[in-house]
Amino acid sequence: MRRPVLLLLMAVVLFAGFSEKPCLAGDPPVLSVDEILKRVESRYDSQAFSAHFFQTSVIASMDITETASGSVSIKRPGMMRWVYEIPQKQTIVTDGKTLWVYRPDDHQVSMGSAPTLFGGGKGAGFLSNIQEIRKSFQVNLEKINASREYVLKLVPIQKTWDIEHVLLHINSESFDIVEAATTNSYKDETRIELSDIQLNQQLDDSLFQFIIPQGAEVIRMDE
Repeated sequence: MRRPVLLLLMAVVLFAGFSEKPCLAGDPPVLSVDEILKRVESRYDSQAFSAHFFQTSVIASMDITETASGSVSIKRPGMMRWVYEIPQKQTIVTDGKTLWVYRPDDHQVSMGSAPTLFGGGKGAGFLSNIQEIRKSFQVNLEKINASREYVLKLVPIQKTWDIEHVLLHINSESFDIVEAATTNSYKDETRIELSDIQLNQQLDDSLFQFIIPQGAEVIRMDE
């Protein structure tokens, strides 16, 4: 079904605050948001990385939960390739200028402007430019959870977005981004969990280009 991709585009990809609970023995130190972001920015200072992802999409009004999984490759600035393997094959590719969504079962390609759909950290766009977190969101440290992750709450500065907030989970030891959960104004949620994160990847720009298959139906998303 198409809902996971649509929710990713809306979501599926972010000054100072402190945890609401005391720092117990064995807990990670309570750092300021600025310090957490500095460490995340340093961690993702390399140009490219790849990971596996598991996506959960909840449509609150219909009480529907859908899951999907696959792999993602990201290169700054603005380049991403999401390859969905389950439940249906589909690929989302952007070179930072154009966005392509290819559904092979439908032999259909949807195209649009990447800055319109992912610019300013929208969607999962912040993953391709970590500095967008500071530019596009008000950030607070929501909590340190039971998994010893820093959970940052990101509220868009631009109130025109259909995004209420993003909860960004940061591994307190490696400072990897391990989860991003986006909630929109309708209380729908898209949660993306990242695993097997490989930093410092040598990814060619051609990976973030898409050649439309011959005979495929082309739909413009920005018309």
